[in-house]
Amino acid sequence: MSENKKGKILLIKLTSLGDVIYNIPLANSLKDAGYEVSWLVSEKGYDVVNNNPAVTKTFLAPMGKWKKQKNPIANFTEYLKILKEIRKEKYDIAIDTQQMFKSLIWMLFCGAKRRIMFQGGRDLSFLGANEIIPKKFDKNKHCVDNFLEFAKYLNVEPKVKFSLPASSKDTIQKVDKLLEPINKSKPIVIISPATTRHLKHWHKKNWLELIEGIKDSCSLVFTAGEKEKKIIEEIGGNNFLNLSGKTNIKDLIELFSRAKIVITPDSGSAQMAWALNKPSVITIFTMTPWHMYGPFEDGKKYFKVHGKKTCQPCYLQKCPNQDENFEICRKLPEAKEIINIVNNLLKNTENGV
Repeated sequence: MSENKKGKILLIKLTSLGDVIYNIPLANSLKDAGYEVSWLVSEKGYDVVNNNPAVTKTFLAPMGKWKKQKNPIANFTEYLKILKEIRKEKYDIAIDTQQMFKSLIWMLFCGAKRRIMFQGGRDLSFLGANEIIPKKFDKNKHCVDNFLEFAKYLNVEPKVKFSLPASSKDTIQKVDKLLEPINKSKPIVIISPATTRHLKHWHKKNWLELIEGIKDSCSLVFTAGEKEKKIIEEIGGNNFLNLSGKTNIKDLIELFSRAKIVITPDSGSAQMAWALNKPSVITIFTMTPWHMYGPFEDGKKYFKVHGKKTCQPCYLQKCPNQDENFEICRKLPEAKEIINIVNNLLKNTENGV
C-alpha cells in the first residue's frame, strides 16, 4: 500500500441499480480522502461500478445467474472462488450498505479487519459486522445522505459527487447508429416510462397527453428493457424512435448524456440520468418518497414531481383507496404540469446529439 493511501475499503452494495448509484458519492468521498475503494456488486449495478473512476477494483456477485440456474453446488463453488479473490486483497474495512441477508455471508467472510454497518440491519445481517454505527437508516433523509454517514463515521468529509464509467468507442458508435433516424435539428427528449412496481407507473393516459403536447418541439426517444416493450407500445412509442430492448446500461449512459431532458418515473433510469449531471431530469413520483429518492432539486435542471395527495408517499404494493381515489397517485401530476416544465427547459436550447 502506497504511503498516500489510508487503507483498502470493500463496499458491499449488491442491488438495485438506483441504490448502487446512490452509493457512488460515498465511494468518491472515500477515494478523495485517500482510501482505495473496491466494490462487490451484482449484475444490475455492475456496469455503473466497473471502470467507475471512484472504484479501483470491482467484484461481480452473479446473483441473478445463480437464481436462474438453480444449481446449489455450482453456485457455491463460484461463490467460494469469488470470496477467495476478495480475501486475497486483505481489506482493512468492509462497509455493508445493503444490510440484508444477501449481503450477510459476503460481509462475514470477506476477511476485512473492520466490518461496518448501521444499527438495525435486516434479516440478521448485523451478524456480519463487528462494528455497528449507532444510527439507523433515516427515512426522513435522502438515500445519498444516509450512505454518506459511513464517510462521516470514518472522519471523511462527505461529498455529493457522482461519477459513471466513460463510454467506450464501441458504445459511442452503437449509440450513433441507434440515433441515426432522429431529426438532429431538435433537442433529444428521452422518455423511459418503465419501472419495477405497478404503483410506480404513471398512468398511460398521462403519457399519451404528454407526448402529444411535446412531440413537435423535440426528437422523442423511448427506452425500456425487453420485458417492457408493451408499455412503450401502449403509449405510442412506436410512432417515434423506440429503443426498447436495444440498449444495455452502458448504452443508456451514453444515450442519456446526449439528451436535453430525461423523463421517467422513480427508477434506475432516473438515478442514472441524474448521476450524469448532463441532461435535465424530470422524475415523476407516485407511491415512493421523493425526499429519499429524487434528485437534489434546484428547480431549474432537476424536478421531482408528484400529485401532492395526503396519501403520498405510501410505499404500498396495493392501493388501499376506493372509488375515485383508487390509485390516485398514478393519475397525478397531470400531464400539463410536465408539459410546462418541458417547454420551459426547451426554450432557446440546442440539440443534444
